[in-house]
Amino acid sequence: MGQGTQALRLARAGHTVTGLESEPEMLRVAREALADEPAGIRERVRLIEGDGLETGVHFLPGSFDVVLCHGVLMYVQEPDAMLAGLARMLAPGGLLSLLVRNGDALAMRPGTAGDWDATLTAFDTDVYTNRLGLTVRADRLDDLTATLAGIAAPLHAWYGVRIFTDHMSNEVELPAAAELDRVLAAEDRAGRTDPYRRVAALLHLCGVRG
Repeated sequence: MGQGTQALRLARAGHTVTGLESEPEMLRVAREALADEPAGIRERVRLIEGDGLETGVHFLPGSFDVVLCHGVLMYVQEPDAMLAGLARMLAPGGLLSLLVRNGDALAMRPGTAGDWDATLTAFDTDVYTNRLGLTVRADRLDDLTATLAGIAAPLHAWYGVRIFTDHMSNEVELPAAAELDRVLAAEDRAGRTDPYRRVAALLHLCGVRG
């Protein structure tokens, strides 16, 4: 769950949200952010300290209509068990949403930056160093497609995320509103369109529980 940004956004949109986070500091930040929300939003959010590898300890099968796992799998060395646990929590017809680093396009970021040694290395690995300086892993579309089929939540749709903007620093200021709208429109269209989505920095996969 991290700092709870997505959880709060969903609660503000009217959804009932449960957040699971294993890091005490992240959970503290999320709880502080939740405390600043109006009562009507606070009552729709439940925050739990726990590991995503142990979902069976906290939740019964079929407990949720939607399960989000965004920006998590890159930190999990063997993700299959976690994914099976997440799928188990879904009600029939429920949606499993994954956001992962694209293992088929790891050469794109160093390539666009002109770091040719890192580019050549990236062709032959699924490991990379993220912007926090941590060595983490990436996932490939075909592998996750097979995994989702095997856990009874087959792939329904997938998108590319950060195709034209991945090279930009986190410190870059957002452009003016009109230009930002064009940037988002271009990213949205490319993220739905081959061949562009296949070289995106991130993949957004949606599996549906049978």
